[in-house]
Amino acid sequence: MGIVSFEVIYRGIFQRQLANKISRTLIFAAVKEGKHGLSFGRYSDSPERNGIPAKQFGYITDTPEELEEVSAQYEPKQVDVTICVDDTMCKGIESWAWYGLQPIVAVTKPGGTLIVTSNNSVADLVTHIHRRDTPYNVSIVKGGPSFAGLWVYKDDGTDARCLGAALKACPELSSMASLEAAILENIGGDHHVEAARESFEDARSDEIKPGEGNTEVPFTFELLGWDSMRPGVVIDAVGGHNGFGDSEDGYVPGRNPYFKKWSTRSMRPVLNFDTCTKCTLCWIACPDTVFDVTPDNYYDPNMDACCGCGVCEAICPVPDCITMVYETVFEDRDSQYQMWKDDKDGFVKYMGDKLSKGKVEHRHPITGLAGAFSGLGLEGAHNDSSFSTKSLKEL
Repeated sequence: MGIVSFEVIYRGIFQRQLANKISRTLIFAAVKEGKHGLSFGRYSDSPERNGIPAKQFGYITDTPEELEEVSAQYEPKQVDVTICVDDTMCKGIESWAWYGLQPIVAVTKPGGTLIVTSNNSVADLVTHIHRRDTPYNVSIVKGGPSFAGLWVYKDDGTDARCLGAALKACPELSSMASLEAAILENIGGDHHVEAARESFEDARSDEIKPGEGNTEVPFTFELLGWDSMRPGVVIDAVGGHNGFGDSEDGYVPGRNPYFKKWSTRSMRPVLNFDTCTKCTLCWIACPDTVFDVTPDNYYDPNMDACCGCGVCEAICPVPDCITMVYETVFEDRDSQYQMWKDDKDGFVKYMGDKLSKGKVEHRHPITGLAGAFSGLGLEGAHNDSSFSTKSLKEL
């Protein structure tokens, strides 16, 4: 068999339990067959903050010596299977380490498989995935990102269905019998086993050819070498503010140029400037100083800085003035104010199109961001494991 490896990419904290279930269960299944395995986190401590992409990895080997050798790596250089449990991360991920944007298939082996939980088509997702010069496969597990809240595990079958799809993509992981036994021990319930079986049977993959996908070059930063760092501990302050656009009027706050927060969001605000009363509440309440103040005192959300928390929508007193929309329906990060200013009729059509495709209908009443993850439509934590395989099949 050699060495088989995988990664699970998830939203920090919010999907941590889900990622743990998937990663650990794959290892347990392999161990049942006399193989050796290790599951570990790339980011699993305090930097694993709200919504910031994080990873779980796993190695499966024939011998303990092989496992010891590969485990010495900081992270796998290549994996057979990449499991992404939030399709908005197909646009690329930037970790808390701030080394730049990593394409979602950066470490997926040529011919390997990217598994994504999504209600979008493969063609729609590929428009966001950065192109590469080697082929890979995409397999979709139907459903939205599974999410229930801070450290809360939502028992909606997403883990079992991802496991079934992973085994279909890479049979070397384990046998179905071993996977079923591991699911019963680590996740629990015959309905989870049935969900994994159905996902295995239903899983299909599309080959993505070299050169297909997003042509944008991911941003990177030149890191200092050990001999080029300044003595002592130095943290440069964020610079001052600037005027809006080409004007000296307005207010654009200084921002960290090394951390593009758009990679952390699952939804973004869309503004109806025609109904805006310029009350300033969105600007005041925003925890990340996202809003630029325009010369005519409108508030334009900067799409590089916005993390998609939804506070602005929650506090806006004007109905439908600010609406949160799923990130996957956008292919731009342009200034909404500038679009509206240049062509108001065109912006109205743009706004209507985005709202019709991706308006976030169900929001969590407390945490804001949580509402972006409506899971599979099964409300509540479902700790009683009450979902049925029939309901999963219908989804």
